[in-house]
Amino acid sequence: MFRNVAELVELAISQNKKISELMIEQEMNVTGRTKEEIFSQMDHNLKIMEEAVERGLKGVKSHSGLTGGDAVLLQQYIEKGNFLSGETILDAVSKAVATNEVNAAMGTICATPTAGSAGVVPGTLFAVQKKLNPTREQMVSFLFTAGAFGFVVANNASISGAAGGCQAEVGSASGMAAAAIVEMAGGTPEQCADAMAITLKNMLGLVCDPVAGLVEVPCVKRNAMGAANAMVAADMALAGITSRIPCDEVIDAMFKIGQSMPTALKETAQGGLAATPTGRELEAKIFGIPLNRRESKS
Repeated sequence: MFRNVAELVELAISQNKKISELMIEQEMNVTGRTKEEIFSQMDHNLKIMEEAVERGLKGVKSHSGLTGGDAVLLQQYIEKGNFLSGETILDAVSKAVATNEVNAAMGTICATPTAGSAGVVPGTLFAVQKKLNPTREQMVSFLFTAGAFGFVVANNASISGAAGGCQAEVGSASGMAAAAIVEMAGGTPEQCADAMAITLKNMLGLVCDPVAGLVEVPCVKRNAMGAANAMVAADMALAGITSRIPCDEVIDAMFKIGQSMPTALKETAQGGLAATPTGRELEAKIFGIPLNRRESKS
């Protein structure tokens, strides 16, 4: 039905349908399943996301000890009422962190689009839930909207950190979330595309440099910032601000940047933050490797 964002937006306008509806129809055409079956599966995914956020907000710690407890700290900070940024943004950040802390603690999450970027979409969804009061059906539809943009990225660029850096993971997730927020808030298909483009433009070049090769540092906090990026981009698009560079061209630029990115900055833990002195010390401590031996291999 659609291969890129331009076709997706054109279909939505010409058929007077929401992007989420078009994604459901595409799934029906590809899989041969009924709308009810597809919707039920996505509702199950939503339940997994809810459970992950709930668990993370109670406090979890990873086996490595690198991450855990930050989602709780943020919620406590929000409750004090002295925060500087908006409450909805901070709530989104906290719930994004909660999800990724559960992932780091070997818990069950829903990859959106990957495990390493799984916090952004649910984090923003459950934060705007308080603001927009959506029905359960609208919440599930949010995920289909995000999925439509993720589908385009996956087929025209990459959602893999190993292939395109963290821009392809957290960047894509953030763009997906921004577009979905816009639709839930009553924005147009064009505004959804602008939100995706604005978000992704500001995450181009983001490298994938996990300390000790674990999806924890800086991954968890990158989901936090991705959620904040998505929220702001959605507001910008809803305000009528457009992207001067079309969404499909931004996605293409991301792909080309990922192709030219050094291997050391694509999930190998050979460069970036993973190669800092502290990063190497943490790796040696976690895996019981003498630091001088680890350095000789680098």
